[in-house]
Amino acid sequence: MSLKKSDHLYLVDGSGYIFRAFHALPPLTRKSDKLPVGAVAGFCNMLVRLMDDMAAEESPTHLAVIFDASGKTFRNDIYPEYKANRDAPPEDLVPQFPLVREAVKAFGIPSVELQGYEADDLIAAYTHAATQNGARVSIVSSDKDLMQLVTDRVNMIDTMKDKKIGPSEVLEKFEVGPERVIDVQSLAGDSVDNVPGVPGIGIKTAALLINEYGDLETLLERAGEIKQNKRRENLIEFADQARISRELVTLRTDTPLPVDLNDMGLTPPEAGMLMGFLKAMEFNTLTQRVGKRYDLSAEDYEASAELAAKTSAVSSSGAIESPAYDLPSVVTDMPPIDAAAYECVTDIAVLDNWIEAAVSNGHVAIDTETDGLDAVSCRLVGVSLATRPGHACYIPLAHGIGEGLALADDVPQQLAEADVLARLKPLLQDASIMKILQNAKFDLQVLTQRKIDVYPVEDTMLMSYALAAGQRGHGMDELSELYLGHKPISIKELLGTGKSQITFDQVPLEKATPYAAEDADITFRLWQMMRPELVKDGVVSVYQTTEKPLVPVIVDMEKNGISVDRNVLSRLSGEFAQKMAAMEEGIYKLAGETFNIASPKQLGDILFDKMGLPGGKKTKTGAWGTGADVLEGLAAEGHDLAAQVLEWRGLAKLKSTYTDALPEFINPDTGRIHTSYSLASTTTGRLASSDPNLQNIPIRTEDGRRIRTAFVAEKGNLLVSADYSQIELRLLAHIADIDSLRQAFADGQDIH
Repeated sequence: MSLKKSDHLYLVDGSGYIFRAFHALPPLTRKSDKLPVGAVAGFCNMLVRLMDDMAAEESPTHLAVIFDASGKTFRNDIYPEYKANRDAPPEDLVPQFPLVREAVKAFGIPSVELQGYEADDLIAAYTHAATQNGARVSIVSSDKDLMQLVTDRVNMIDTMKDKKIGPSEVLEKFEVGPERVIDVQSLAGDSVDNVPGVPGIGIKTAALLINEYGDLETLLERAGEIKQNKRRENLIEFADQARISRELVTLRTDTPLPVDLNDMGLTPPEAGMLMGFLKAMEFNTLTQRVGKRYDLSAEDYEASAELAAKTSAVSSSGAIESPAYDLPSVVTDMPPIDAAAYECVTDIAVLDNWIEAAVSNGHVAIDTETDGLDAVSCRLVGVSLATRPGHACYIPLAHGIGEGLALADDVPQQLAEADVLARLKPLLQDASIMKILQNAKFDLQVLTQRKIDVYPVEDTMLMSYALAAGQRGHGMDELSELYLGHKPISIKELLGTGKSQITFDQVPLEKATPYAAEDADITFRLWQMMRPELVKDGVVSVYQTTEKPLVPVIVDMEKNGISVDRNVLSRLSGEFAQKMAAMEEGIYKLAGETFNIASPKQLGDILFDKMGLPGGKKTKTGAWGTGADVLEGLAAEGHDLAAQVLEWRGLAKLKSTYTDALPEFINPDTGRIHTSYSLASTTTGRLASSDPNLQNIPIRTEDGRRIRTAFVAEKGNLLVSADYSQIELRLLAHIADIDSLRQAFADGQDIH
């Protein structure tokens, strides 16, 4: 049953991924009968991505998916309360459990589960068996409980975050090596699984103790040496509880293995079974994608009649109420996404051919690449176009020519920005040709800065927002995975992160082209798929008359910005500093000593330890709570110190958030602040302002109103501030015909 040193076993935490897939995506249903299939779709996409990644990098030889069996395990015999506080799975997830197992079977992958044991124990046992002769193991999971298994031959892979977890990542998370993770978890416990641990000890404290004493048993034996009274007392009192916790968190490497390791050899799936399953699930895009991967034609296979009958019985039983969000239908002739098919345009004649194709088709998807996110000041690095699914190109303009970048001899061949924009401008301003964008606002701003007014426009981000405002994210990456089952090239792969992060003009063309062209290609595909969805869901008018017309208005607002008098802010900042300094003297006098007023801990010690004021409550960290509600309660009882600290805090916030911070946002070229307005980030339809947030400029206090005077209009103009007053309640009063509520509004009362 052993593997060779050259073998590489992949173990997928199937149960963990079912839940992650379910919660990561909006509810999806099969179109024909509304059967919930979101978790199944997400799980299948994960398997395909995993196999793509394995083939590209890791030379896998063996693969299995491990599931939790239903019912209790041996841990419940040790500690009956184990996992007792876990909720039952969501109702529309329950029928998907057997479907996920069918999916694994269709992909030709062995699945393993064992009554009385958890999936984690099976993973531990298979890992132990595989590594006896030096085989490598990759555990596909993000579960922290599995990190105790990590070694130099065993790693973990979180496919949803594109993250690999080795010994250094375990050390970063737990502050101990993998061999001591069990000890740390035994002390800290786990509220999710109801592992008790030792009260008052979290991960950081547990790591500190284990690093000092070496292991759990040594720590418990020497607990009397610990200086902190409460910690010492708890370790002594709850020593047996810590030992029980160790039994609960320790994965059983001696778990029986129902499937032989040698039976987990990686083999291609049986074509008819796999394609039949995908067609029965109506995963059209995934069917095309899998067909391409295994060189199969989807048209040659029929949906599995047996599986369709099984699942139809589930959906017609009435046990499951259909979710509100359906999986979008897929354009059947849409080819799989192929980065190798994209073209890098460095010849003007080739560009003309692409423009001609766009004109001929009457529509084109466009995306701009820049060296920053400030549309006012960024450099245009390139433009990508897509004329139909699978037909996309990238036109580089400024790769390797930024300040401090490559020498002139190293600059790749590319067209001049002026020449490209001169040819694109007629296309972009042609009212007979639809331009399709994702988050059109940014690209329109970039092009507006270059004297190009793009019209007409479709915006797939706003289409998604009109279809499902409450959906988790409307970015291209989220929409691509949701609608296309395709994970786009990550910008982080190209630019990196942190101090080593580069800008897009520094990305080599061989990497920039597939990334940029894919963006345009995906945008085009999303547009084709979402248009009929808008009609089906009856939200065409919402998109066409409410959401989309706002885009050019917002573009102009952001471009124009708002003028700010820096001198007013500077003067107010100085005044606030003086007021705060004067107040500090009074606060110190009331406290009887100097202390850091901005420190909640020091303030809590003064109020409740030294002064003995009533009503104090400690937080989980053991410090006194000193939030606004606490101070307001004390102030209402006549405690001057609390009242003065509240006033001091108010001034400190005005100073740090506004008078000190706002000048940093003033554009040096325009002398104005150009905030960013988000059209698709709230579930209620409201705009959101950021960098900086101009929606919360204070107005309730005199000092707050003085800050507003720093925002000034041009000579001969006025700024008008307008706001809906409790519009939702006004609508409620009208629609429900509530006389008393309507009268309250008529009298100018504040209902809140």
